[in-house]
Amino acid sequence: MSQMFCRAIVALALASAIFTTSPARTEPVDLLLVLAADVSRSVDSQKFQLQREGYAAALVNPRVLDAIQSGRRGRIGVMFLEWSGLGNQKVVIDWMVVDGPKAAQAFGDRLLESPRSFADRTSISGGIDAAVAQLARAPFEAQRRTIDVSGDGTNNAGRDVGQARDEAVALGISINGLVILSEIPLPWNPEHTNPPGGLAKYYRDNVIGGPGSFVLEAKDFDSFGEAIVKKMIAEIAALRQ
Repeated sequence: MSQMFCRAIVALALASAIFTTSPARTEPVDLLLVLAADVSRSVDSQKFQLQREGYAAALVNPRVLDAIQSGRRGRIGVMFLEWSGLGNQKVVIDWMVVDGPKAAQAFGDRLLESPRSFADRTSISGGIDAAVAQLARAPFEAQRRTIDVSGDGTNNAGRDVGQARDEAVALGISINGLVILSEIPLPWNPEHTNPPGGLAKYYRDNVIGGPGSFVLEAKDFDSFGEAIVKKMIAEIAALRQ
């Protein structure tokens, strides 16, 4: 076998190795959005359905779809994560591109069909940390990255939530909050769902962060659905509510 032929074989092998080990190109989107929902013990079946149905309905809402399609690329990357106690975080729907009604409906249908993940304590910090990790492995590329946290109580498990928030914000990630209000405090821990000053204040002080971050309140089923729509439009359009 000639030296020239051997060199050609080696060059071909190296080229093949480089091609097969190079990372795949990521698809550009306008926003990477993690929907991080609380499924702790204080979230009863009604609140659980409230979150699932609210997010599914919001994604197919014409105003939300208009906001998505009005972006530079007309598409966003979305995933749905449920979180509860320390170490209890689960990806319910992995990263998907939402660029119109068909994709939004598919995301919503899968969400409504998936079983509940947990019913443990409330580690907002664990939920934020898990969402940050999912953003790091996203198969899409975007200049803006947002974590959308919905919950009905304060952090009572895992590390300090303010520290988790600050570390996420330092990475250029924005965190917004949607609090589900409880008219009747938990008998065994009233300050968990009804802390001094209200749950929205707790989220403003400890959970949200980044440019234009905000908290919205949901008092009942109707207000929850509208709050999610407003929240997603604000996140997609990068507007402050």
